[in-house]
Amino acid sequence: MLRVATANINGIRAAHRRGFGDWLAMRGCDVVTLQEVRCPVDALPEKAFGDYAVAYDAGELAGRNGVAVLTREPAAAVRTWSVPDPDRPLPRALRTHANEGRYVEVDLADVPLTVASLYLPKGGLPAHLQDPRRMREAPDGGAKYDRKMAFMAGFARHLASSRKAAAAQGREFLLTGDLNIARARADVANWRRSNQTEGFLPEERAWLDAQLSPRTLVDVVRRLHPDVEGPYSWWSWLGQAYAKDAGWRIDYHLATPALARCAVSAVVDREHAGVRLSDHAPVVVDYELG
Repeated sequence: MLRVATANINGIRAAHRRGFGDWLAMRGCDVVTLQEVRCPVDALPEKAFGDYAVAYDAGELAGRNGVAVLTREPAAAVRTWSVPDPDRPLPRALRTHANEGRYVEVDLADVPLTVASLYLPKGGLPAHLQDPRRMREAPDGGAKYDRKMAFMAGFARHLASSRKAAAAQGREFLLTGDLNIARARADVANWRRSNQTEGFLPEERAWLDAQLSPRTLVDVVRRLHPDVEGPYSWWSWLGQAYAKDAGWRIDYHLATPALARCAVSAVVDREHAGVRLSDHAPVVVDYELG
């Protein structure tokens, strides 16, 4: 059994204050991927990642982003965007993001599997949907929207390259992380009100669907829970969203088909010891490998 969890922890120091270290020690995961670690390497709390080996790209944006993959044994190989790979150059659209701490990919040492952790930009609304009366932030003319769409276009090429590179080495491929996109109505509690909200725009959903197919990548949680609302993995801190389970499913395991067929259980750890670890919750999948 291989247990893999993905979690946007919204700051490693805050997450530890809420019990992340205890969750990590008790949950029995073989691989844990993290997003929004938000901490320079030299400021990490003691035993920030427990007893795990860690591949971490903190990025260069103070207090933002940062991705990691934690493994029982040191990874056989680690790839980040901040270290150029002459054999697999980044698509042009991703080069401005190379030092932002948004992607790390490892080859496991004991299983023929490549695991990646992605933090995809949240984005914003296109210019024609921006109404100052309904926005918490000042209108930006669609700049954040354009940035996210360019990122997604570049990442689609990078994702295909990574998946094919893993296959060439006899490895399955698993993309995990916070994609900041809900795929369908079942992935957003209040989907009618969200049709013109970043993260649920038709073009964002179409892009995510285009990355999936029975021959490329499979949405593992949806495969195991085809007929349920959610299970959601993010809830606003505001109001009663969490208490009413009015959330979004934006944290994913996207696996190559053979690996997806090995998935036997997928759960969302809404809280640990009665406490939310973040505004996101870990998504934990058990893979029964042959």
